[in-house]
Amino acid sequence: METKEEVKVPDVGFTDAKVEKRHIIKNLLIVSFGFLFLFTAFQSLSNLQSSLNKVDGLGVVSLSVIYGALIVSCMFVPPFVIDRLGCKWTIACSMLCYCTYIAANYYATWATMIPTSIILGFAAAPLWSAKCSYLTTSGLRYAALTGQDGDAVVTRFFGIFFLIFQSGQIWGNLISSLVLQPKDERNSSLIDFSLCGANDCRVEIAKNSTNKTTTDTVDDKIITLMSIYLAVGIMAVILIALLLDKITVLGSEKKDKGVFSLFIATMKHLKDKRMRLLIPLTIYSGLEQGFVFGDFTRSYVTCTLGVEKVGYVMICFGVSDAILSFSLGKLSQYTGRLILMFSGAALNFGLMIGLLLWKPHPDQTVVFFIAAALWGLADALWQTQVNAFYGYLFPTNQEPAFSNYRLWESLGFVIAFAYSDYLCVSAKLYILLAMLVVAISLYGVIEFMEHKKKKDYSVSMEELEKRT
Repeated sequence: METKEEVKVPDVGFTDAKVEKRHIIKNLLIVSFGFLFLFTAFQSLSNLQSSLNKVDGLGVVSLSVIYGALIVSCMFVPPFVIDRLGCKWTIACSMLCYCTYIAANYYATWATMIPTSIILGFAAAPLWSAKCSYLTTSGLRYAALTGQDGDAVVTRFFGIFFLIFQSGQIWGNLISSLVLQPKDERNSSLIDFSLCGANDCRVEIAKNSTNKTTTDTVDDKIITLMSIYLAVGIMAVILIALLLDKITVLGSEKKDKGVFSLFIATMKHLKDKRMRLLIPLTIYSGLEQGFVFGDFTRSYVTCTLGVEKVGYVMICFGVSDAILSFSLGKLSQYTGRLILMFSGAALNFGLMIGLLLWKPHPDQTVVFFIAAALWGLADALWQTQVNAFYGYLFPTNQEPAFSNYRLWESLGFVIAFAYSDYLCVSAKLYILLAMLVVAISLYGVIEFMEHKKKKDYSVSMEELEKRT
């Protein structure tokens, strides 16, 4: 029987176990609230990019550049930066890079947005890698001090983190809706709602001046909104810099393998057939998120209800996503992963068919909230189950496996934002539908392969027992 490799957890230097446990919990909360503050600003700003900066598609192009830079960053930057700065200062410096992108939105031009998008993209991978390393090491150290199972404590730490982190969708979108609330009601009689929803084609909207429903937002409101977001982002940097303790993370004593080590390991990991079969599902995860943040917010919500309603609608997305994400750990024990994955596929498939057929109108306000909430449920299933599936398939090779995950999901974002201004929404939905069918089919092939492997192993063990 295989035994689990014992993990030697670094001692962080406290002589009193009770004091150390309090510091570990404090650090968990500092990291969680730091990310909450930062992504309260960034996530809600991302939701608005396609609406606020729609001239020449600057908003969605900037998002595409972010994820393009992230593709490069996730394979080269994290080990190099974390080895030299440590987790604490990697997190703090990366957060500061996010603030440069927020600040660029004060005066959104190609000269300000694109360079800061590249900076943010390169900072994103080390930020998330450092966070994962910090929480994993902290969880294992806490487990060693309390005599609990390490995996259980680390899972609980990440559950607490994501519960706090996911609420950022609520607060950030609430801020944007309150700040951008117009003094006067829009004159709906001047808007051609037949050009919203699945019929939204960028060329047609450009020809139809009556559909300028979003960027007539007063400049001082945008300045107010960016000031709030920037202040919240800087608060995150200060919180990490002043209150987070330095720790020695697992594996930091290993010799530096160089900038290209993770890239080489990531490419080698593609030799695994299961990894190649997972690529469409991982790309789809990025595509569907890109559609929600770039196209649903602009072509359905902003086009029909106005930019000030984007925040309120996306709050529903965030709440349903956060609640189900937190609940799926327990739910999966009863249903199993296969049922959850196919349920997510069926829900997403049905939603996309509905969005193709739906003719959005301001009189159907409740439908926007229901659609966002249902998509949040589907997104929670994809994010939690695909991540867990990677961990299940590659337990001893997680670094290159999750590097591949970030690579292909980021590619999905890049594709979604890159073709955003060149295709009608209906075409994008058909692409998503086709990609979903391919992705879930190949996922089923992997599950069949794993089931067959387990069955063959069971038969071999039975034959061995009979012989002995």
